[in-house]
Amino acid sequence: MNSALPPDGAELTHFVSGKPFDPKAIEKLTPEQERIYLASQLTLMWWKLRKHRAAVVSGIFLALLYLSIPFSEFLAPYNLNHRQVDHIYMPPQRLHLFHDGRFIGPFVYGSSYELDMETLERKYTLDRAKIYPLRFFCKGEEYSFWGLWQANRRLFCAAENGTAYLLGTDRLGRDMLSRIIYGTRISLTIGLIGITISFVLGITIGGLAGYYGGWLDHIVQRIIEVLQSLPSIPLWLALAAIMPVTWSPIVVYFGITLILGLLDWTGLARAVRSKLLSLREEDYVMAAELMGASPIRIIFRHLIPGFMSHLIASATITIPSMILGETALSFLGLGLRPPVTSWGVLLNEAQNINVVALYPWLIAPVVPVILVILAFNFLGDGLRDAADPYR
Repeated sequence: MNSALPPDGAELTHFVSGKPFDPKAIEKLTPEQERIYLASQLTLMWWKLRKHRAAVVSGIFLALLYLSIPFSEFLAPYNLNHRQVDHIYMPPQRLHLFHDGRFIGPFVYGSSYELDMETLERKYTLDRAKIYPLRFFCKGEEYSFWGLWQANRRLFCAAENGTAYLLGTDRLGRDMLSRIIYGTRISLTIGLIGITISFVLGITIGGLAGYYGGWLDHIVQRIIEVLQSLPSIPLWLALAAIMPVTWSPIVVYFGITLILGLLDWTGLARAVRSKLLSLREEDYVMAAELMGASPIRIIFRHLIPGFMSHLIASATITIPSMILGETALSFLGLGLRPPVTSWGVLLNEAQNINVVALYPWLIAPVVPVILVILAFNFLGDGLRDAADPYR
């Protein structure tokens, strides 16, 4: 018999220390190791995201665009429907800093035009004798700021009795730069509203199908297969065409948003369903069920966070697809309609190849569309990696 063991019936000695646990006492940690080991989940995600330079730059770019939305009137040099019939189809005016070797500051040269009676094309000629310096934080045309009060302060304006059409004008003599800035408000928000509808439907329907399975899963899968078998663009056109022409532009805007949200939830729902089919068998799910947690709580509190990186990637892909969807519908003339202004509505005027050949600056709205799509893709790539900092 081992003499180290206590005799029968004797009380066992308790060797567990009652002192507070100190993780630093286990091993000697360097300050850098201590900072990493004791960092929170969000801190680790931020550290990993910072290493993805393209994602950081894209996030800053998108943040600036969304922050500009409430201040479109202040940022735009002209009002949305400002017209000058003397400057129809005027080409972009280049910015200059020096004139004849002398520093003046940001300015544009004036121009004059003559009408070609054979082609009816306006031909503008640069007039270096006319110098129009830009004014900053100046008083320009009066506008209604969000319908709350009247204001006239702008970031920059043209010189007195001068012009500043940095991206040219359209067929009605309206400034393209100002209209692109105003169009940012519609084109970017339609993606956020649409993805909210899409995510609510996709996560809820896909989550219930994956968690319960059985007949509910079969019905959901058949509905998804039917919707995904329909060609997207003809379906968008059909749904957009049924909206009455008597509806106001704001109602049409929400109608287009609702259509995009109702059609883009199927892919997310299928992804959520496949993830939940595997995760619902885990021990922590059974523990939550035994403790009386409801299915909704189990899905949203325990299962959904398990594949958050996939949801982030889906969101950053879905938003650009909705922006492109609105742009495509408006470009084809069945989406948003004037006086509502979006990038797609602006591109609608560039349908005619002859117009594009003569006035190529009318396709300028395609540049912010491309930049926003690329920025969302880069940001999504970085967020997907950062959502799993231990990988």
